[in-house]
Amino acid sequence: MIRVLIADDQEMVRMGFRMILESHDDIEVVADVPDGVSAVAKARELRPDVCLLDIRMPGLDGLEVTRQLAGPDVADPLKVVVVTTFDLDEYVHTALRNGASGFLLKDAGPALLIEAVRAADRGDALVSPQITVRLLKHFNGGTARSQAAPPAEPLTPREMDVVKAVARGLTNTEIGAELFLSLSTVKTHLASVQGKIGARNRVETAAWAWRNGVVS
Repeated sequence: MIRVLIADDQEMVRMGFRMILESHDDIEVVADVPDGVSAVAKARELRPDVCLLDIRMPGLDGLEVTRQLAGPDVADPLKVVVVTTFDLDEYVHTALRNGASGFLLKDAGPALLIEAVRAADRGDALVSPQITVRLLKHFNGGTARSQAAPPAEPLTPREMDVVKAVARGLTNTEIGAELFLSLSTVKTHLASVQGKIGARNRVETAAWAWRNGVVS
């Protein structure tokens, strides 16, 4: 059972999301709250598997809530998907820097909302490859590569293949199909990569790839 917290200042949105999510047997909404302060408190209390956060909320906005629940200084971060009406690069940029695992538009439809929650729970990407590439290019300025510290130990050729696929926005399942690897093997490679480059999730892994010219 995937336990989900919904935070949105519009009651109709919360009700709609709850109805969509709870129509599936593998998803349970453990709380829905109308503001950022309640979102932080409930998320820390209940430790849901996935938090769906609106950006524009009273008290604390969704970007600050994301930072407090999933940011670089959080010892045991939660999985956060930012859900918003506004497809603004500035919002996406900040959400990713604050630790969000994904970014979803409210008009994406019920099927994508369900897939976003399931993908977040299993650690997969939450946006399409095209959007991922655009966002990561913007995330890293789209200009000269920064000189990041080298990996703790060199990546193997197979690990590099996985990194390139992650940077293109592929999910673990898609990577396995493309590279003829089992899902567990993909996860093993990805975990090894993250340990070597100091990344906490696939978004940071993809960003590392773009910064270091692994993909272009």
